[in-house]
Amino acid sequence: MSGLDPITAELVSSALIYASEEMGIAVRDAAYSPNIKERLDHSCALFDARARLVAQAEHIPVHLGSLPWGLRRSLAWLVEHGRELRPGEMIVVNDPYLSGTHLNDVTVIRAIYHAGRLVGYAANKAHHTDVGGAVPGSMPPDARDLFAEGAVFVPTVLVRNDRVVDETVDLLRANSRTPEARAGDLRAQIAGNNVGERRFLELIERYGIATVEAALDKALADGERRTRAALRALPDGVVTHEDVMEDERGEPSIVLRVRLEKHGDALALDYTGTAPQRAMPLNSVYGVTLSGVYYAVRAVTDPRIPMNDGSFAPISVQVPEGSLLNPRRPAPVSAGNVETSMRNADLVLGALAKLAPGRVPAQSGGSMNNVMIGGLDGAGKSWAFYETNGCGMGARPHVDGIDGIHAHMTNTLNTPIEAIERSMPMLITAYEFAETSAGDGEFRGGSGLVRAFALRDGSATASLLAERHAVRPRGADGGRDGATGAHVLVKRGGATSDLPAKTSVAMEPGDAIIVRTAGGGGYGDPARRAASARERDRADGIGIAE
Repeated sequence: MSGLDPITAELVSSALIYASEEMGIAVRDAAYSPNIKERLDHSCALFDARARLVAQAEHIPVHLGSLPWGLRRSLAWLVEHGRELRPGEMIVVNDPYLSGTHLNDVTVIRAIYHAGRLVGYAANKAHHTDVGGAVPGSMPPDARDLFAEGAVFVPTVLVRNDRVVDETVDLLRANSRTPEARAGDLRAQIAGNNVGERRFLELIERYGIATVEAALDKALADGERRTRAALRALPDGVVTHEDVMEDERGEPSIVLRVRLEKHGDALALDYTGTAPQRAMPLNSVYGVTLSGVYYAVRAVTDPRIPMNDGSFAPISVQVPEGSLLNPRRPAPVSAGNVETSMRNADLVLGALAKLAPGRVPAQSGGSMNNVMIGGLDGAGKSWAFYETNGCGMGARPHVDGIDGIHAHMTNTLNTPIEAIERSMPMLITAYEFAETSAGDGEFRGGSGLVRAFALRDGSATASLLAERHAVRPRGADGGRDGATGAHVLVKRGGATSDLPAKTSVAMEPGDAIIVRTAGGGGYGDPARRAASARERDRADGIGIAE
């Protein structure tokens, strides 16, 4: 590495980072489903020949932190079964205990070869709206095992000799309520990996394999060096922290606990004391738990550090097997990816706030506020819809929180109303900030959202998965808590009823589901909030949580 030109090394590293972004653009542009094309619920990354993460796009934290873990486990599975990824091949896998996250997140992996030699991997993960299971959207709130959540695919050949294996696509189609979208989204993922391979090989052709490999080694070493330097800037110490999640009855009975030890340039986390796994879908596979740790540490130290395997090296994570954050198969995991991942981020950020006060914001809304609706339209055609909804971001030590944003472990967009009403038998009858949801403080928290989904024709089942309906997002340093979220069913005749945070309900034409998401906590004593800021809030219609 000593003879490597540093400018060339930086060019190679930066080119691969942009190549991963370009992969994401290809997936987006070719996707069929609004969830991927409009919401950008996908993530892309590139790896070296040793399956070390070398570049990733700025996509979804819960996807990206688990991709290296999932890639290595999927490759190990192939080895155990006497298989390998050959030139011109791609595999598809969604088994959460191999690929990480949950069944909806379908991972496609391509081995990159140059002159017959393995030089790297291109991989992407995308949330497929429906992969079977008990309810449309494949995330039943009452699932008691993995099999209720949909079809499980171990690593299976999707592309052979650069041609799509139609039988594999047909299997995914047969297990989905929306087969055409599944086939189209799979082909979009294939296109994304093809772009990643092409850009990787272009760099090798331009600079030579020895230079590219040396540049990747340097990028990994730089990632580790910069992470260790950022950790050294934090105080040494040992802290413990805990938070809670809401069980099937809506009671805040599920405890998550972490012990965080920072010494020198290394950080160790131990989750002993976290609740055991449950017969409900809040279980979070180990890859998702890693994602929350990496996200929180990066947010509190230096977000400019390139995200690669080197930046993970100073961090060790111990999670008891059989716990909520490292369940044994076949525990259901669909909500672990979306809800437990958010609480784990809260947990680690809370521990880091004790270690290094003044660096961590108040709690955000703490939920991805998942909405899944699907059924048969008026013409008898099957359809399925999925999206997450933004919440209030917690106030930061020197500035207000952000209103109605996808915070922490999700980094997606809203689904445009036009896209929903064009392709689904639904109307969006409300979309606004939630009044009186922001936590008060010297710096106020962000407001949550209100979004209402009305069924236009046919019949449907709506499934809702959310948190922070019983426990308010906490303020920090004297700031007030944000408001909790809520779900309401409005029947065609106007009768309303409150719905639990985690539930499935039948819908008839004219029925509507109203989702109100939690606000963010405030930061600092509300008495210190500037009068001009109060006036701005009033002018903007921002109400403070009571």
